[in-house]
Amino acid sequence: MLKVNGIDVFYGNIQALHGVSLEINQGEIVTLIGANGAGKSTLLKAISGLLKPKQGDIVYEGTSISGRAAQAIVKEGISHVPEGRRVFANMTVEENLELGAFLRKDKDGIRQDFAKVYELFPRLLERKKQLSGTLSGGEQQMLAMGRALMARPKLLLLDEPSMGLAPLLVKTIFRIIEEINQAGTTVLLVEQNANMALSIADRAYVIETGRVVLSGTAEELNASDQIKMAYLGGH
Repeated sequence: MLKVNGIDVFYGNIQALHGVSLEINQGEIVTLIGANGAGKSTLLKAISGLLKPKQGDIVYEGTSISGRAAQAIVKEGISHVPEGRRVFANMTVEENLELGAFLRKDKDGIRQDFAKVYELFPRLLERKKQLSGTLSGGEQQMLAMGRALMARPKLLLLDEPSMGLAPLLVKTIFRIIEEINQAGTTVLLVEQNANMALSIADRAYVIETGRVVLSGTAEELNASDQIKMAYLGGH
């Protein structure tokens, strides 16, 4: 579904990604594991069109999307839930969700997706007339995910969905990611909580200082001593 071929990405003169390659098959949950500043968010931004690779190519469903505008990439079926949630604080929950569907014209489909989002996140239904800035962190995370789903993506990019959330809420968010995936959406997940990420992923890539240093099935990485030492708090 998605092939990233040897991309280099820079912030000014600083190289953030060095020849990164990965692939995602339709229907998978793939997770990116790595320390803060390793380049995981940069990779998501390159895929969603927020950053332009200097070298290499990003191919989605057989077509190169490298360097295309972010809104064109959303139209193709890729939605990005950025780190830190980024909801529109002075708009209601419902208005935020409407924005997620702004490129769509199918009124019936949009209505169905509102119902689906409220089914996945009942809390948002209770709060639909409330200003998003007044929601808790967990509720804002739900809203950011719901808003991305309103674009009806085929591929969902999730950047640190559990950041700053209470453990119980983290479990809820991960259960919902699995539900979204089972309903047919492919997921690329960036997550500091490597244990949780590997528990739901099919495959994983480990990124260190802008390079992919390891990849394999979630089981393989879970069993790797190198990964246990570095990311899973194991010995």
